[in-house]
Amino acid sequence: MHGSKNAALPLLTAALLTDEPLLVDDVPDLSDVRNLLRLLESLGCRCSRRAGEDDRAGRLELQVVDETADRADYEIVRTMRATFNVLGPLLARRGRAVISRPGGCNIGDRPVDLHLHGFRALGAEIHSGEGYIHAQAPASGRLQGARIFLGGPFGPTVTGTANVMSAATLAEGRTVIDSAACEPEIVDLANLLNAMGARISGAGTPSVTIDGVEALGGARHTVIPDRIEAGTLMIAAAITNGDVILENCPLEELTAFRTCLDAVGVQWELVDEAGDKADAFSDSPDSRSQCVRVASQRRLSPVAITTQPHPGFPTDLQAQMMALLAVADGNSVIT
Repeated sequence: MHGSKNAALPLLTAALLTDEPLLVDDVPDLSDVRNLLRLLESLGCRCSRRAGEDDRAGRLELQVVDETADRADYEIVRTMRATFNVLGPLLARRGRAVISRPGGCNIGDRPVDLHLHGFRALGAEIHSGEGYIHAQAPASGRLQGARIFLGGPFGPTVTGTANVMSAATLAEGRTVIDSAACEPEIVDLANLLNAMGARISGAGTPSVTIDGVEALGGARHTVIPDRIEAGTLMIAAAITNGDVILENCPLEELTAFRTCLDAVGVQWELVDEAGDKADAFSDSPDSRSQCVRVASQRRLSPVAITTQPHPGFPTDLQAQMMALLAVADGNSVIT
């Protein structure tokens, strides 16, 4: 598996929190990543890539060389929702930000109100006009730690948790995010921020604590494997009655998904690089990165699935699972 796009995007915006170099390995070369790099460059960040062996993933080196820019224009921000995650780092480091309301995939109403609620709780003054959001740090120049509830009508906000958590790293005092998103991408971001000198605990649970620091430094970090890509390829193996070995597969982050595969009749097992059966998760130095063989029975069984926030069944795998269940015997239900 390549590095996760959904993890890489907020990781890259962390470059705005420091003037020291940030080295990020296994960043996939995708249009969303390129658009974010364009935005970071417009905000004074120098970005350079060293290609990986397959030219799709490699190392990115990012370093802020000009901190005067504070405006994220519509032409770039409209391309995807993740560009909105520059707001937190800009507000925390530069004390101000002007950003267009975000675009992204058209799958329904996904407002940024929870992001703004979090920044207001940190003491920022926020107003909007003519399609742009204007944010200003308090008169002291630093955001102020606070207790913030980020739960929404459809559960926690992943991008909101990442945005507010990033901003709180440079706030004065302690910030506690309640109803925080538990996704592994949030844990990955927290690991990078801590490597840069932040003090974050509880990432991956509904309550994340951030003790603000004066400044952050550079770091080197490897993006976690893409769990959605892994799940997609596991389904592809199953739907074709294939027998496929996947490397760098984050099985530990796919527990609910794997449970559904078991119920449907998809067979999987941990293997080593030679394809021989391997030890269980507990014997592995990193259970997020496994080598797994996937096959399936000729007869697939129906199943009922409800998508949920992590660690539940991922929404981004429901369409692929629907395709698999289209060749199962009997009626399945996806909610």
